[in-house]
Amino acid sequence: MRLPFEIIEIGAVKLNSSREIVDEFHGIVKPQVYHWIHSHTREIIHMDYRSLANGMPFPDLVYRFFQWCGGDYRFCSWGNQDLLELQRNLKYYDMEEMLPGPIEYYDIQKLFNLQYEDDSSRKSLEYAVDFLKIKKNETFHRALADARYAAKIFGKIEEECIHRNFSIDVYQNPKCKNEEIHIYYEDYEKYISREFQSKEAATGDREVSSTRCPLCHKPAKKKIRWFSVNSRNYFSVSTCPEHGYLKGKVRMKKTDEGKFYAVKTVSLTDANDAKKIREKKELLCAKRRLHKKST
Repeated sequence: MRLPFEIIEIGAVKLNSSREIVDEFHGIVKPQVYHWIHSHTREIIHMDYRSLANGMPFPDLVYRFFQWCGGDYRFCSWGNQDLLELQRNLKYYDMEEMLPGPIEYYDIQKLFNLQYEDDSSRKSLEYAVDFLKIKKNETFHRALADARYAAKIFGKIEEECIHRNFSIDVYQNPKCKNEEIHIYYEDYEKYISREFQSKEAATGDREVSSTRCPLCHKPAKKKIRWFSVNSRNYFSVSTCPEHGYLKGKVRMKKTDEGKFYAVKTVSLTDANDAKKIREKKELLCAKRRLHKKST
């Protein structure tokens, strides 16, 4: 199995029910896969390969880490990348059973955006620290320091926002129909499908292509049928007689083994957004007709 990113440092803090830091974990990994660090990465993390020589092998350190986590915990992280790479590294060493998925967690980056920002762009950890006027007394891009900063931001998120907007990591995706996931949030639904042998089989599945209102859960009437903007993302617009316009989005994901699964969201929207989606579809169709004529 290929390992795109080898973990070289694990840093975490443990929070109590009041979101106060009560314990910390830190360890350096002695690399086993890659034997050099890119110069750009060295500048960011302020570490070089020689500083990793006294680290522990990943299996030993991650075993200690999960012992430290205890038996009842939920991960919180800034963005979704850390959990993804942790699972990839566990899979490389045949240790996936230590963290079975799919995994429910709190994405502090998303929660910060929902509470304090009015757009969908993802902000950096340092941006959020500055925004909330948190004292910067540690270097960024080191595992334990970043964990401390993220915890301080997490402590400033309203509890209702946290519990209403948990995230789910699907690197360990559903394998069969019985494992498929339906999650209902305040104004949208998320569905994660089982695995399919091909993208065409996934997009042709009835459950993947269906649209239900996330509020009343009744079937919605298609106004703009599913169309693709690239090889991975599909959009649609439907209407619910009771709750109005619904925007559908399907993201096709590919597993490490070459199979496919779909992550679908259906959310409430309005006539203006529906009009923009229709215009996007018409523009794409015009471009494809023009390309077809020219070839």
